[in-house]
Amino acid sequence: MLAAVVAATTVGTAGAAQATPPGPGVSGTVIAQHTVGGTDYVLREITIPPGQATGWHYHDGALYATVRQGALSHFDATCARDGYYPRGSFIYEPAGADEVHIGINRGRTPIVLEVLYVLPTGSPLSQDAPNPGCPFE
Repeated sequence: MLAAVVAATTVGTAGAAQATPPGPGVSGTVIAQHTVGGTDYVLREITIPPGQATGWHYHDGALYATVRQGALSHFDATCARDGYYPRGSFIYEPAGADEVHIGINRGRTPIVLEVLYVLPTGSPLSQDAPNPGCPFE
């Protein structure tokens, strides 16, 4: 499956002064990366330890993921939980600066995601964003 062959992580690095970086121990490993035409396909495994989060961010292209372990709580810029994804779930994150979100591990086991990024060539995996005013990280 293409999504399982070309994915990346929701993990970004701190950029702007108000950006929210990922929590301690959040990590990602690139499994495969290919460029076809003007599109980069990056497959990545992401691990989010218990109690940690991805940091607020968005993507310049679509993201497709499966939850291999744990359960991800996903929140949008209105502070609403727009998804809860237990093991075996499929996650879709649309592209664009108006799609700011955060993923949080509120469980007791690490979350392991297999993520496929479908990005315009040369785009970063994610763009940092400030906390939109939500009382959690």
